[in-house]
Amino acid sequence: MKKDDIKFWGMISNRIMEETHKVIKPLVGNPKSGEIVKMGADGTPTKFIDLVAEEKVVQILEETKKPVTLISEEIGELKIGKGQSEAVLVVDPLDGTRNAIKNIPAYGISIAIADPRGASKLVTDPSKLISTDVEMGFVKNFATGDIYHAKKGNGAFHNGIPIKPSQKIDVSGSSIGAYIYRAKMSKIDKLCKTVRSMRILGSVAIELCYVADGTYDAFLDIRGNLRIVDIAAAKLIIEESTGIVTDEKCQMLENGLNVLDRTSIVASCNKTIHREIIDILGGS
Repeated sequence: MKKDDIKFWGMISNRIMEETHKVIKPLVGNPKSGEIVKMGADGTPTKFIDLVAEEKVVQILEETKKPVTLISEEIGELKIGKGQSEAVLVVDPLDGTRNAIKNIPAYGISIAIADPRGASKLVTDPSKLISTDVEMGFVKNFATGDIYHAKKGNGAFHNGIPIKPSQKIDVSGSSIGAYIYRAKMSKIDKLCKTVRSMRILGSVAIELCYVADGTYDAFLDIRGNLRIVDIAAAKLIIEESTGIVTDEKCQMLENGLNVLDRTSIVASCNKTIHREIIDILGGS
């Protein structure tokens, strides 16, 4: 992605984060926000607050007057403008919807940006891009105002300040985040008995960023049902902070940038912790 493109899409991403926050703010904690309005492209129910957030994202992208492709869990894939897309934006307009509905302060937005013209291999169909093609990532916690961002090859930042993962090397003293709903509890139970503490906040993008800045030592979701849309931005942020991201079998994540691809994830601060967690989970 060219320097001018990076500057432009960085500016647009900041606008999306700011204006999406404004439109959903009156709905936070409001019972109306949780009304189901349709089924999303990913096969899950779309809440009213999700729709409001996504419509704002679409509006801003249309106003750029540039040909782009939006990939979002509610709308699926949307081509905006004419001609080859200059950028593919993989957006979760509201990560942590249930938290927002209940006014629990862990909900936000995730924006990952890829350039189909500079992808790892030439593609004409944006949905053929994979997670390693993401060049810029932004995650904002609407409840706190904290912004995490990264550009490939340029490090990761929290509110503009460079970040690094923790230096923890002992799993028994680590603090990890996890999404365990419908997970294989035999694996989770063994890990729970090993680590010092476990947190469950309900916002995957934000919790992955906590690995990047050292708040968590690791995060995992081993259901095999995690949407790539949810993690595309945070994956880059962790990797640019020097953290590690794989699936539960310790394989690289190279999933397609679309709403249907699902995966498991283990993200951690370093190779030592990562290997121990994989071993506990029974990975290869």
